[in-house]
Amino acid sequence: MTREPSPDAGPPTRATDLRLAGEWLARHDLAGARPTRLLASRLAVRRQARLAAHVILGALIIASALASVTFGGTRSQLPALTVVVAGLLLAQLLLDRWVRRVDQRAGATLSRRAAHLIQPGWRTVLGRPYAVFTVATFAGAMVLAGSALAVPGPTVRRLAVVLLIGLLGATAIFALQLRHLLRHPVVAEDEESLTADVIMRVEDARVLATPNVQWSLPMVLLFGTAPGWWSAASVAYLILGLASFIALHTRTPSSATVARQAMSNR
Repeated sequence: MTREPSPDAGPPTRATDLRLAGEWLARHDLAGARPTRLLASRLAVRRQARLAAHVILGALIIASALASVTFGGTRSQLPALTVVVAGLLLAQLLLDRWVRRVDQRAGATLSRRAAHLIQPGWRTVLGRPYAVFTVATFAGAMVLAGSALAVPGPTVRRLAVVLLIGLLGATAIFALQLRHLLRHPVVAEDEESLTADVIMRVEDARVLATPNVQWSLPMVLLFGTAPGWWSAASVAYLILGLASFIALHTRTPSSATVARQAMSNR
């Protein structure tokens, strides 16, 4: 990070954001680079978006519980829960657009672009292990939803429909976000900021691959309402998914390592 954007390229960056950007650079073996306002603003908006995503997920759980208590097993429960799930997915999409707009504004302040720009593919940004994990997680959630549709009770079937809507919506949003990660221009003006950009891209993809919706929706919507065998299957799915995610997180190369490999291969 050797060049500062112009002083009038947006609101002043807080000293805390610059300090956190310096710590981020040190954690990713870029301690020799100087944190700039551009990097600090990009990292700050990502922290805020991820915090908001956790709050939204908590709101989904609370709203779903309230809908279940208020409407019980009546038909009114289906539209209420559908609205809640749709609101969750829309909020996540808006958060992603907010992050991308900040990146676009940051890129517009650059006086020059890094030479020999790279455009990492999905094997670099997401990686084959994370891609396999994402597909397996979605498939497991769809199997749970499909098995709930086969239950004779009308309440369980209605909730299974809401689950299917949520899963398909989450998958569509995931595809759009991943497509944007792969296609949006690199925001960099030198070798160090180019490496930082690829690191952020990989980190964004790994956060995106965390299956919060796929894990939470089946438990929130159907656990305790569906038959005992279904509840046991959903718990097994969650435990297996968590174990796989922990193993994936600990055994795959760090985002900094992936970025350096991509830089060396360009």
